Amino acid sequence: MKTQEIISYCLKKNGAYEDHPFGPDFTVIKVEKKIFAQFFELKGQECATFNCDRMTGEFYRSLFPDLIVRGYHCPPVQQPYFNTLPLESEIPDELILEMADNSYEKVVGKLPKYLQKNLKGEPTVEK
Repeated sequence: MKTQEIISYCLKKNGAYEDHPFGPDFTVIKVEKKIFAQFFELKGQECATFNCDRMTGEFYRSLFPDLIVRGYHCPPVQQPYFNTLPLESEIPDELILEMADNSYEKVVGKLPKYLQKNLKGEPTVEK
């Protein structure tokens, strides 16, 4: 899958926007100032890093152990909660999109309830 295709896919999610906090060659997609997708070049290959929970991360890494690795650029304590993968590889596009969806849902799930409802288009009740 091409980098720009997955970036465009991620940007279609409610509240998603592009940012470059680490420089022009490192694209991140955020929701409510929280990163859920990161895109960069590593050893000449276009890669992405997505958030995940520990079990989900292990599941994806078990499917493609030579391609999907723990968060490449994360501190060791955070690595189990991120997966890094090459975008133009034999990993099916559907699986890459699934990982992007999972990452978005994980980040949104940690936001305050009123923001979650707002992103889902649900009315919020003022107290």
